[in-house]
Amino acid sequence: MFFCHASNRLVHQSRLPLTFFSLCLALTLLGCKADQSEPTEPSPAETYFPIQIGDVTLQLQLALTQPEQQKGLMFRDELATGHGMLFLFEKPEKRGFWMKNTRIPLDIGYFDSSGQLLEVYPLYPYDETSVPSRSDQILIAVETNRGWYKANGVAPEAFIDMDAVKKAVIERGFKVTSFAIEER
Repeated sequence: MFFCHASNRLVHQSRLPLTFFSLCLALTLLGCKADQSEPTEPSPAETYFPIQIGDVTLQLQLALTQPEQQKGLMFRDELATGHGMLFLFEKPEKRGFWMKNTRIPLDIGYFDSSGQLLEVYPLYPYDETSVPSRSDQILIAVETNRGWYKANGVAPEAFIDMDAVKKAVIERGFKVTSFAIEER
């Protein structure tokens, strides 16, 4: 609103720069706050995430890219107790794993897109024979030390904590929508 009286107009016009400056400052501060809420650097592939299967929590690395999945647990001399690797695929299919260049005796659990454990098999060091799943609905595979599933009472029909899997995927810097994770 502008006034006809010269002194009022000068007072009002002198407030315009101050109002404009205040608006710019507020927008700048809002921009800074938005930057602070953005995620930090993605976690590297070597990061372990706590993910529960059944009633037991494992520390799992995520193999999400094809190179990570091809390397898996190769060339390692040991795997700490309660640790393993989770392989998450883009879509459910029949899967097969082998132990090329893998020195550690392992078990593999095959899970469907809802997170239900369907099958568990032993894997033998350096055995290049594929250990296939029977199901063609495998979205996740979890390798851990031989005997872990049996020792912890984790059998087919147990579920993996899919919320923890999703959180780990996001922390790794990937989009959950890139994977066919079923909503329960």
